[in-house]
Amino acid sequence: MKSTIQEKRKLVNSVFSSVNKKYDLMNDIMSFGIHRLWKEKLIDWMSPQAGSSLIDVASGTGDIAKLFLKKLNKNGVVTCVEPNSEMLEQGRIKLKKFKSIKWINSQAEKLPFSEDTFDYYTISYGIRNVTNINVALKEAFRVLKPGGRFMCLEFSKINNEILNFLYNQYSKTIPFIGKLIVGKDEPYKYLINSIEQFYTQKQLLELIYNNGFSNVEFRNLSNGISAIHSGWKI
Repeated sequence: MKSTIQEKRKLVNSVFSSVNKKYDLMNDIMSFGIHRLWKEKLIDWMSPQAGSSLIDVASGTGDIAKLFLKKLNKNGVVTCVEPNSEMLEQGRIKLKKFKSIKWINSQAEKLPFSEDTFDYYTISYGIRNVTNINVALKEAFRVLKPGGRFMCLEFSKINNEILNFLYNQYSKTIPFIGKLIVGKDEPYKYLINSIEQFYTQKQLLELIYNNGFSNVEFRNLSNGISAIHSGWKI
């Protein structure tokens, strides 16, 4: 089991090291820019309060941090936690004008923070990459303040047969696009496989609930291509 965890961690790290410089470009190409609207939907549903604190885990290049601070007119603080050091550096460069962001290189399963620290916890397109989802969810619960909110944005299961068929056909082209843009298709083969093997909306809801969160619910985006899950630490 331990070797399996280490193998997945090594694989995921190598995937993001391969794509870090063109990560944002590929996200825009693959989703036709819609991922930006989905991330805005997450922040809109969150409706954060001025002066609040956010921990954004698997932060990538900091899209959620940027949207959170813009929503609050920069009256808030964000801690971006990213396990891949090269991705973290891309985010630091991209958002260097935002002085209220801290950048931490760490795994979601072992966060270097005290319990009851943050008002909000987000993880956007990262939870399927963690090595142990239950441990990661327990850590999310631990570092949130009482009354704090957990929010997860992730690829999910489409609830329309025709759209699902079209999406599956399109997904087969993504490794070819990755080869063209990034020079490698392996990271995008991993991406498609990880989406196919991930939980349904209801299964993820149950996992979040079983790890201590209350009032857990989800909202589908684009017929379930992505979904936002929300839960509270009460």
